[in-house]
Amino acid sequence: MQLTPDSFKRWDETPDERFYAQPRLVTHIDDPAIAAVTQLYREYFPQTGVILDLMSSWISHLPADVTYKYVFGLGMNEQELSANPALNDWIVQNLNTTPDLPFQDNSFDGAGICVSIDYLTDPVTILRDLGRVLKPDAPLVITFSNRCFSSKVIAAWLQLDMPGRQNLVATFLEQAGNWHSIEQLDRSPNPGQTDPLVAVVARAR
Repeated sequence: MQLTPDSFKRWDETPDERFYAQPRLVTHIDDPAIAAVTQLYREYFPQTGVILDLMSSWISHLPADVTYKYVFGLGMNEQELSANPALNDWIVQNLNTTPDLPFQDNSFDGAGICVSIDYLTDPVTILRDLGRVLKPDAPLVITFSNRCFSSKVIAAWLQLDMPGRQNLVATFLEQAGNWHSIEQLDRSPNPGQTDPLVAVVARAR
């Protein structure tokens, strides 16, 4: 797919703060898909690690039986973040207007972006900075399904099927330049019956 500036435009270009001002204390994928996300986190995140939940909400889908050293959330809604029991600390930040992450180099042992990558208008810049704040070889687990707020996702996302979206995310990581071992996984629990769940996993260079 040939990406142009129009590829990153959205139908609703009003400030994201307005769209996310109302807390949404609901899940955006069904329970089997959530379980698939949790299993990926169990497989990839070190159990004694410091984890970053990027574009976080009121639930992080981390394994309930694992006590990580520290979990930091960054998201758009203060009420959602404050209600998240998995987070030790959190910050409200709009990555589309402030893409620089407020963390030192090599701060985290793993990071997750759950059903949110499609809302970034400059994903390459953000993924490059995310690679900076992860320790070398630390995993990034990006998951998504077929649900979204269609008015707020980038135009390129709406033009692609699920494999195409995986390829798009992998392209973002490649263009960022500081990721390796990029994998595309299909963890859809019950194809055709429940929400699909796919992932792109990479490691910080």
